[in-house]
Amino acid sequence: QVQLVESGGRLVQAGGSLRLSCVTSGRTFSSYGMGWFRQAPGKEREFVAAISRSGASTYYADSVKGRFTISRDNAKNTVYLQMNSLKTEDTAVYYCAAPRSPVSYGLESRDLYGYWGQGTQVTVSS
Repeated sequence: QVQLVESGGRLVQAGGSLRLSCVTSGRTFSSYGMGWFRQAPGKEREFVAAISRSGASTYYADSVKGRFTISRDNAKNTVYLQMNSLKTEDTAVYYCAAPRSPVSYGLESRDLYGYWGQGTQVTVSS
């Protein structure tokens, strides 16, 4: 059974930084890409960032490109999301996600993901 547990969300001022973590268990972490998504109140869940199983390839939504960095530590079964220069519009619940199969492409697509964490709240104040 695949489990994902996020942490690191909190209240932060605009312009500040946060690092989210997601620890996974239940299957061979290094065999799968990973993704981060977010959902703001009244909006659909949207793609934020994804990383290939080796970490060599990363993908970002245009809205976070240049500010957020996704990384992973396969020895710790953990994926991270470093968020810098935070804006009020980054306020959302952030979800870690794992795909159903070990694909190497299309990691931006929500449909690929079959496992989700419980979410961690990030609130950016002005």
